[in-house]
Amino acid sequence: MCSSAVEANNSRLLVVDDDPELLLLLRDELSQQGLKCSSAACGSDALLMLRQERFDLVVLDWNLPDFDGTEICRRLRSSNDTTPVLMLTANDDVDDRVHALDLGVDDYLTKPFELKELHARVRAGLRRGQYASSERSKDSLSLGDLHIDLIERQVKRGDHALSLSRREFDLLAYLVKNKEVVQVRQQILESVWGAPFVGDPNTLDVYVGYLRRKIERPDQPALLQTVRGVGFIARCPAADPDLTKA
Repeated sequence: MCSSAVEANNSRLLVVDDDPELLLLLRDELSQQGLKCSSAACGSDALLMLRQERFDLVVLDWNLPDFDGTEICRRLRSSNDTTPVLMLTANDDVDDRVHALDLGVDDYLTKPFELKELHARVRAGLRRGQYASSERSKDSLSLGDLHIDLIERQVKRGDHALSLSRREFDLLAYLVKNKEVVQVRQQILESVWGAPFVGDPNTLDVYVGYLRRKIERPDQPALLQTVRGVGFIARCPAADPDLTKA
């Protein structure tokens, strides 16, 4: 087998195989190409890692000691996880390949394989994932574990769906769209309520209060923070003496 360079980037791969020698080979080979690789030797470990971490591609063996790779893919897709999956298998039956693709497998590589083909398919999988992510980002926003679906106008924090009024949603979407940038009060009012803003400026404080009661968690720092004398900022928590939840 001969190798072909995989373009170095910050992509994270999860390699899943119960053959320790092959698992080590795959992990070392892909890591040497500049990719960040984690590994698992069974389906249950792989699913746990996929729930806890974000990966850009899963290189997945079909036959695993607890359940097969198609079941892992089925569970991923049923939970709306769109991480690209490259399936590795010695099974070259057409019906099995069709079944795997129907369950959401993105690509299929039959053993034994050349490393240069593995590299090419990994590159293709990463490209597909990056394109899908860029398309989804046009329709959604996120801040830590807070996710906003701009099309369905739905908000989740972790797995918990939040019920927001129309104005609360618009305010949250505006702040998160401009996350990590301080937004002055008048700018927020005119952008969310309309320009020129006519009304009580304290309306903004009232709605920020509504949002905080719905989206914040008492055991974690605030996502919506006050910048004294200026306005508000949506940001992932970080120590800053000039920012406060109050």
